[in-house]
Amino acid sequence: MKESRDGVTVNIFGKEFMIACADSERDALLAAAAYLDKKMREIHGTGKVIGTERCAIMAGLNIANELLDLRGRGGMSPDAQQKLRFLQTKIDAALRLDAPSLQ
Repeated sequence: MKESRDGVTVNIFGKEFMIACADSERDALLAAAAYLDKKMREIHGTGKVIGTERCAIMAGLNIANELLDLRGRGGMSPDAQQKLRFLQTKIDAALRLDAPSLQ
């Protein structure tokens, strides 16, 4: 993925696209393009969808479904919530262990 003054060139499903974006949005754009490329390749890999356009539509529908599902559940998947709780527990434990040295 190339960057220029006018935007970023991304590669999605073997095709390059020049996308204009603000510097502050480049990382998010690159991540979104990589995610779309991954989803399209997964769909294409099933052998059930033929053609780039159909593959893109199916990927878009799947991604929209994921978004709506996340919004409906408050924004985080159960797996992400569990990982977040685990990390919070570890942080709390580390802070408790470190607390005597802070006094």
